[in-house]
Amino acid sequence: MTTLAPLPDETLAGRLKWTLHDYRAIVGQEFTHLVRQPVNFAWQLGFPIVMVLLFVYVFGSAMDVTGEGAGVDYVAYAMPGMFAMTMAFGFTNTAWAVAEAKQKGFIDRVRSMPMASSAVVVGRNIADTIHAAVDLFVLFVIALVIGWRSEGTFWETLGAFALLLWLRFALIWVGVWLGLLVKSVDQAGNLFAIAFPFGMVSSVFTPPELMPGWLGAIAAWNPVSATATAIRELFGNPAAVGSSWPEQHALTAAILWPVIITAIFLPLGVRKFQNLGR
Repeated sequence: MTTLAPLPDETLAGRLKWTLHDYRAIVGQEFTHLVRQPVNFAWQLGFPIVMVLLFVYVFGSAMDVTGEGAGVDYVAYAMPGMFAMTMAFGFTNTAWAVAEAKQKGFIDRVRSMPMASSAVVVGRNIADTIHAAVDLFVLFVIALVIGWRSEGTFWETLGAFALLLWLRFALIWVGVWLGLLVKSVDQAGNLFAIAFPFGMVSSVFTPPELMPGWLGAIAAWNPVSATATAIRELFGNPAAVGSSWPEQHALTAAILWPVIITAIFLPLGVRKFQNLGR
């Protein structure tokens, strides 16, 4: 007697189950790759550590961000900015990883399988968000070592870190889209030229009102500035707030900017993945 293979489950619950299974497979693959090449993790975390040492210990004594004199409370001002900048720069790591997967043929192999069309894109985001949480924890420990403290309540502090991951979550979609867009890993590496001004022209290291008018306006409306200002307020750290709308409503802006970014780049990333090779 011939035994027939079971038919695939075409119900909504069945499709959802297999879609989640596909996401888990991609996330598992990403972390397996990370375990086998830990130098990539060390490299990605090394940059923010160097920036902390540079700005806090080399330039920090010359910074007056509170009006109380150079160096006063600069660690308390700069560390939330460093948290935000680390989350912002992370999209370049995502773009590089996606470009490498595409160049080595991994994405083509996945596309040839009966997997959800969103598996690579969403799985990449889940893996990178978990990775970002690890980055943030290590940076948090370093901040405590150099003397930074959160003066907010437990829930305010937790909310601040949630806002940081919310920003990273949104920018990962940008990294996925750019990684699929560029032609090679080398081009993905050059995206740092975009990330650097995006992170630096903000309130990360200095208040926008201390910048030239036109540059300060750009910095004030930067999504990184919104997150940096919002988490400073939640941490109870010094936050030099200007008169612009995003500075006056930093928490609202820190929530809305990632929504806008996700609404734009999530569909772009999925569509670009679906149209690869066409």
